[in-house]
Amino acid sequence: QVQLVESGGGLALAGGSLRLSCAASGRTFSSYAMGWFRQAPKKEREFVAGIMGSGGHTTYADSVKGRFTISRDNRKVYLQMNGLKSEDTAIYYCQGRYGTVEIWGQGTQVTVSS
Repeated sequence: QVQLVESGGGLALAGGSLRLSCAASGRTFSSYAMGWFRQAPKKEREFVAGIMGSGGHTTYADSVKGRFTISRDNRKVYLQMNGLKSEDTAIYYCQGRYGTVEIWGQGTQVTVSS
């Protein structure tokens, strides 16, 4: 009932910024807890940031604390990425969860060059 589409990825220099968006189509988006995950080549998928449906609580991986910010409005979830590092290079995926329902977007590539 909810479809997620990521956008905003691309190429950035080390120290630069990118803003990822996850557009939600569905009638129950506000009920979903949302998160961002990433997967680098030959690496395991890892959690990056999460936000509750209310938007009142956020959590971050230690590797991105102080640099990344997750937020949401009525139809989109965002990931503001500042102070990018080469190790941030990965495909970034948007996830929605509500009860037993788990939905994933198609992913967007982020490449940071040094």
